[in-house]
Order: sequence, then structure tokens, then C-alpha cells
Amino acid sequence: MSKEKELKIGSVTINNPFLLAPLAGITDSPFRRLCKEQGAALVYSEMVSAKGLYYDGKKTEKLLDFCPEESPIAFQLFGSEPDIMAWAAEKLSDRGNSMIDLNMGCPVPKVAKNGEGAALMKEPRLAAEIVKAVVRAEKQAAEKSGRSPKPITVKCRLGWDRSRINLREFALRMEDAGASALAVHARTREQMYSGKADWDAIAFAKTFLSIPLIGNGDVFTGEDANRMLKDTGCDFVMIARGALGNPWIFRDAIAIRYGRQLPPPLSIEEKTEAILRHLDMQTAEKGTAAAQQMRKHIGWYLKGMQGASELRRRINSAAAPEDLRAVLERLKFP
Repeated sequence: MSKEKELKIGSVTINNPFLLAPLAGITDSPFRRLCKEQGAALVYSEMVSAKGLYYDGKKTEKLLDFCPEESPIAFQLFGSEPDIMAWAAEKLSDRGNSMIDLNMGCPVPKVAKNGEGAALMKEPRLAAEIVKAVVRAEKQAAEKSGRSPKPITVKCRLGWDRSRINLREFALRMEDAGASALAVHARTREQMYSGKADWDAIAFAKTFLSIPLIGNGDVFTGEDANRMLKDTGCDFVMIARGALGNPWIFRDAIAIRYGRQLPPPLSIEEKTEAILRHLDMQTAEKGTAAAQQMRKHIGWYLKGMQGASELRRRINSAAAPEDLRAVLERLKFP
């Protein structure tokens, strides 16, 4: 295999094309670390509200906690006011993150109804003003600190709905405003997470963008990740739902990408040990609140396994981390 060109976003070198998507309520520090161990080249914080930072929200601040082994890491911000987004970027300038990503693709109503997330697809001029303001704020902060500016990236969708697909106009505005890369979830806001992701739209975006393009949507296996790279020509693949209960997707994608033998699937015992380790990491991070967080993760880990439905019932009735551990340590499948 010929030597692969160096992968970079702005000034940040990325050691392979496979990235862990930002997922609210899911991609916290323990899960990011697990995915990093399996080869995720770049991870993102959960979605962080610029207004939440501005009004000194303690829960918002907590979302920015990360460990050194998670680097490179991008903080993902959302908001619709250029001045507050710029303020947030300046506030985060010395936190040790490698880049800032601006969420312009979140479809959930409580975000979109405020003109944030995917609603900005309907306001490309405002979206561009936000990017310009954040790029400017980061550049000024970098000059004060005597370092290189961190890349500012954008995550978007194809458009608001089928009648308002404006990816080309939107993407070119983001590039012109100073974005260092663009991640495209190949669905409209109207689709939410339903239907099929339009990979042809990602391939189309690659024909007119000069900044790195990150493809996203319907990547559930290592094979899918490599097929997206091949079929669309995108520079990076952002893996979201495919990583839920399966951080090993990164290991598999890398093996296929670089012509290595695909590792065998994990045994029940190996998967149980991995879940217990995740539980320990969550407990160390969040105390008794880890039980609620881990119940959904365990459901994803167990998906498709024989006897999983009964085990999920027992897991969902566990009130504390030690109760979850007791159930898992007795894990037996027929």
C-alpha cells in the first residue's frame, strides 16, 4: 500500500480517518477514552451551550472535563448569537482542547426551536457570521498566548427539509467564513435520524470544498466506515450510533483501512469485562449517578446477544452501580 498523505484539520494532525461523533448524553469522558483506546483519532465533547457557559452553568462546565489521553479533542459549541459564541470561544481558549466545533446540525426540537443547531441551516448568513466571530475570537486569543490558532470546524446537515436542501451554499459560506473543516450528516433536519443517509450528497460536497470534509451517517461497521471513504471521497468518517455499545468499531475500521487481519468478535466474557470496566470508569467519574448513565450503554452493549432482553430488564431495575455490577458478574447466557 502506498504511503497515505498526512491527515490534518487546520494545524492539528489526525492519525487516522476515523472520528467519534459528539453525542449529547453519551460521549462523556469515560466513553471517549474507551473509543480512543480502540483507535478513534479525534473525539468531541458533548454538545455545550455557549449561553450555558455565559450564564456560568455548572452542568455546562462539567461537560468540558477531559483527560489528557483523550487528546486531540474538539469542544463542540452550539448557539445562535455571534457575540456569545465568540465569548465562549475566548473563554475556552486555554482549556487544552485541540479545536472548536460549531453545531449547526442538531435536529432536536428544544435546540432547533431556539434558532440553534440545524435551524441555522435556514440562516446561512447568520451561520457565517457566527463562524467569522468565533474564528476571530480564537485568533485573538492565540495571539495573546503566543500559539497557533485552533481550528474552528462546523457540523451541519443537508438542509432543513427536502424542499430546502442548501448544502452547497451553506458549505461554501462556512469555508469562506474561515471554517477549517466541515462535517456533513447526510440527512435533513426533517429526517432526524430516520431514513437512509444520502452519501451521494457527501460525494457532491467533496467536489466543491477545498477544506477537509468529514462524512457522517449510517456507519455501523468498520466496513461501512471504509466504504464511505471510498464511495464519497471524504477525508474523514465521523462515527456516531455505530459506536454505541461497540467502541471496537474503530479497531475494525483501522484494521480494514490498513490491510490488517480483522480481529475476532469479542466473547461474552470479554464483552462483560469491557462493560464492567466502563462501569468502573463511570462510577469514578459520576458516583451513584453512573447507574442511570450506564443502563443505556449496557443495553447497547448487549444488543443482539442471546438472552439480552431478560438481562436488560434486570439491568433497568438496578438502582446503584453496585447493583449493576452484581447483575453483570452473574452474567450467564443460555
